[in-house]
Amino acid sequence: MDKLIIHGGRRLEGLVEVSGAKNAALPLLFATLLAAGKHRIGNLPRLRDIDTAERLLAGFGAGLSKDDDGTLEVDCGALKNQEASYELVRTMRASVLVLGPLLARYGHARVSLPGGCAIGARPINLHLKGFEAMGAQITLDQGYVEARAEQLHGARIYLDMPTVGGTENLMMAAALAQGTTVLENAAREPEIVDLALALNSMGAQIEGAGTNTITIEGVEELNPMDYRVMADRIEAGTYLIAGAMTGGQVTVRGARAEHMEALLSKLEEAGAAFAVTTHGITVNGPAEIRPVNIRTQPHPGFPTDMQAQFMALMTRCRGTSVITETVFENRFMHVCELQRMGADICIDGHSATITGVPRLNGAPVMATDLRASACLVLAALAADNSTEISRIYHLDRGYERLEDKLRGLGAAIERVPA
Repeated sequence: MDKLIIHGGRRLEGLVEVSGAKNAALPLLFATLLAAGKHRIGNLPRLRDIDTAERLLAGFGAGLSKDDDGTLEVDCGALKNQEASYELVRTMRASVLVLGPLLARYGHARVSLPGGCAIGARPINLHLKGFEAMGAQITLDQGYVEARAEQLHGARIYLDMPTVGGTENLMMAAALAQGTTVLENAAREPEIVDLALALNSMGAQIEGAGTNTITIEGVEELNPMDYRVMADRIEAGTYLIAGAMTGGQVTVRGARAEHMEALLSKLEEAGAAFAVTTHGITVNGPAEIRPVNIRTQPHPGFPTDMQAQFMALMTRCRGTSVITETVFENRFMHVCELQRMGADICIDGHSATITGVPRLNGAPVMATDLRASACLVLAALAADNSTEISRIYHLDRGYERLEDKLRGLGAAIERVPA
C-alpha cells in the first residue's frame, strides 16, 4: 500500500490535461452489454474502477482489447452468464449498472448488492422500483438482486429523488423495452447526457437527457458504439481549486465551463479569476481568499463530489464560511484530518462551519474516501512543511496520474511505499 508525501507552499503554475470522466466511462462500459458486436470507447481514464469494470465485463464473457492509443474494444457477442459476483461488485458501487442492460437484453440478471466508498447509504430501491414498473420480477436473496422479465415494457416512472445511477440504469433498460418509457424527476448531470448520446449513437431513441424528464422510445435492437468519453468535470474542478488555493495560474485543458457553472460561480465569489476558451479554463488564484457559503445539490447545483475540495479552499479564507451537505449524510469524514493540519472547522449536523486560518501545517493524515483524498492533497499543497497521506488507493479509483500531473504544475509530491 502506497502513500503520498507532499512538501507544501509552492505556487502551482502551468497546463494540465483533464482525463476522461470516470462517472461517464463506467455506464458507457456497461452499456456495451446491450448490443452484440465490437464496441470502441476512447478517452478512457486509467483508474482502478475502470479496471474493475473491465474485469466485470470479461467475467460475463466479453472480449476486451486495447489499441495503442488506449481505445478499448469490447466484443459483447453471446455472453456466457448474467451474474455479477460479490467479489467484484463489492469494490465498486457503479457495478449495479450492469443490471439494466443484462435484464433488457437477456431477460435475466443476478447482481450482488453494491459496495464502494463509505460516504453514506446509497440504496438502489429506486432502480428496482423502476424495473418493476417495466414488468420485471425482483427478488433479493443472500445479498444478491435477481431480476427477470420475458420482455420489459415502457412505463411512466417518477423517481422520488433525482438519482444518477437510477436514471442511467433505467435509461439503458428502457432502450430495449417495448413502447415508451418516461423518467420523471430524472437526474440532469452531464454524465447522463453523455450516456444518452452514446446510446443514441447505437440506435436508441432518447430525448430530454439533461432535463428532469427523459423520454425513451424502445427499439428492437441496438448496434455497437464508437464513442469518446467526456472530460472529467470533477478532476478539472480539483485542479482549478489547486491553482486558486496556491495563488497560482493553472490552465485545465479539456475542461468545459458549461459542465461546471456552480463551481466556477463559487470560485469567482471566493476571489479567483477565470479565462474560458474552447480549449479549457485558466484560473488565477486570488491574493486573498474570501469566505463562501455552499450547499450541495443535484446538478445543476453545487456538486457533492466537489464539497470536500472546496472545504480545503475555505480553510484558507479570510473569515467564516458554511458548507451544507444535502446529498450524503456521511461526507464530512475528511474534517478530522483537516483539523490535524490546523484547520478550524465545527460540524453541526449536515453543516460545517469553517473559519479560515493563516496557515495549515503538514501532518500525517489518512484518506477515507475518493473525494476526501483529493481534499487532503489540496490542503497539503497549500500547507507549510510536509504532509503524508496514507490509504491513497481511494485516489487511484478516480484520479489518473494525479501526482504526475501535479508535479507538472510545480508541486513537490511523490508516491512511496507505506
